[in-house]
Amino acid sequence: MDIIGSFKKKVRGKGISVVFPEGSDERIIQAARILKDQDIAQPIVLGKPDQVKAAIETAGVTLDGIKTIDPRQSDKLDVYVEKYIEARVDVTAGMARRILMRPLFYAAMMVACDDADTAIGGVASATATVIQAAVLTVGLAPGVKTPSSYFLMVIPNFLAAEDKPFIYADCAVNVDPTAEQLADIALTSAASAARILDEEPRVALLSFSTKGSASSSSVDKVKEAVEIARSRRPELAIDGEFQADSAIVPGVAAKKVKDDSPVAGKANVIIFPNLDAGNIAYKLTQYMAGAQAIGPFLQGFAKPITDLSRGASVDDIVSTTVLTLIQLPTTAGAKMK
Repeated sequence: MDIIGSFKKKVRGKGISVVFPEGSDERIIQAARILKDQDIAQPIVLGKPDQVKAAIETAGVTLDGIKTIDPRQSDKLDVYVEKYIEARVDVTAGMARRILMRPLFYAAMMVACDDADTAIGGVASATATVIQAAVLTVGLAPGVKTPSSYFLMVIPNFLAAEDKPFIYADCAVNVDPTAEQLADIALTSAASAARILDEEPRVALLSFSTKGSASSSSVDKVKEAVEIARSRRPELAIDGEFQADSAIVPGVAAKKVKDDSPVAGKANVIIFPNLDAGNIAYKLTQYMAGAQAIGPFLQGFAKPITDLSRGASVDDIVSTTVLTLIQLPTTAGAKMK
């Protein structure tokens, strides 16, 4: 299951810049070194000089050839402060400066100002803080009101055929999304899938019911979300409500789904009705099916900001970075940062 290897080939040598705000963590130092040495990206590491130095010593590698920035002393800080307060009448210059001296917010502002192609943090920060930094700097994508997350799941020998990639969402952010939020999650996940998968997104919204086989308020929520998503993107292959087997197994879909569906039995984007279902499902898939679980990735922002698990290994950081880079516009890395 070397999907990351194939993605590395696609981004290698493009000079895409990625800023890591948590330069005090030795895992970030090691990952930055790998990304630079393998010509996968041009890393930028943020942090206080003494803390970055200590992390370098612990990591046992150098940052030779890798740009480091102390946000507190950056010559760009004044520019970022001005841009930050332009659309915020309730924020003073002093408040903005205190916010942007925090590496996570400074990194996100670098992306907002096109001084970096993407920012990746989270090994020392809560997901909520990463989301807050993204919302307050790059903002949400047009038409999106709900930031969310997804995993890329690669299932070995799926239906005894071949390794199969799926998008699972939302598995990390929204606890109990409304129908409107669920529609947002479905549409942003479809957009993520379109950038990653070598096939058109086919989006299934899951429930314990298949096309009216059961009734409850939770089933109604999923049905409403399907209608909202279809009204916003009528050209998208999106359907539900489905039980999981009806969504991904052609034989089961043929028995349970009587109307024509572009999704039933062949979904590659799986939308869960709440965080309980999503988080449980991805972990069961990972450990019981031996699947590769890559993520979670944040989505729904105007520009890419990615969250890392606090327990992420160096390999996890590299893999997450590679998958983030593969989703960037083709213009990423085109200009000197």
